[in-house]
Amino acid sequence: MALVSLEDTITIAMSVSDRHASAQWYQDMLGFEVVYHADEAGWSELNTKTNGVTIGLGEHTKPAPGNCVPVFGISDLDSARQKLEQANVKFDGETDVVEGMVKTATFYDPDGNALMLAQDLT
Repeated sequence: MALVSLEDTITIAMSVSDRHASAQWYQDMLGFEVVYHADEAGWSELNTKTNGVTIGLGEHTKPAPGNCVPVFGISDLDSARQKLEQANVKFDGETDVVEGMVKTATFYDPDGNALMLAQDLT
């Protein structure tokens, strides 16, 4: 039995230098939807494409890039990567492929936070 009972949601918090600019980037590049901006608290939240999973953006003058690596499932990684690269999104090297298992690619938001795409190959 767990010490606490968690709900069916998760928020992945990341440090950014400009929440509004970052929120716009997540909308434009990944299709996420702004839930709210709490300007007084320096916090914004966006719904991802996965039910119950939100991204929380905490505004800091010196963000801590790479403080987590959310992994998002995708059906066509190659096509998604091509579109992101055309929008000048930086990737960390080539796409990694484990034949018969998974294909992954790590990329970065404007503040250097690492994100990953993963395509199930099973």
